[in-house]
Amino acid sequence: MTDKKLVLTSCSSIAEARNLAHKIVERQLAACVNVVPHVESIYRWEGKVETAAEFLLLIKTTDGAFQQLLDTLIELHSYENPECIKIAIEDGSAEYLRWIGESVR
Repeated sequence: MTDKKLVLTSCSSIAEARNLAHKIVERQLAACVNVVPHVESIYRWEGKVETAAEFLLLIKTTDGAFQQLLDTLIELHSYENPECIKIAIEDGSAEYLRWIGESVR
């Protein structure tokens, strides 16, 4: 088990996804953010089933940076209730995991 985490969030536009990714990396809250285009989301919101085209962000960070990352998503995200799911990274390339740790403050 490591202190490294993968955080997921989604955005409604490529512009917002890129802006969030840049801000997160600039603030050293993540080593890397992948933007996955053209994700179709089907979800329940305010009592209705909705369908939306979204952009998925895969955020590589550390457990210590998570709360500040969550606060940043709440601050900058256009959604009233943005997705923010933290997944533990149990193991991986030692060099890559070290790079994540060195890149996040």
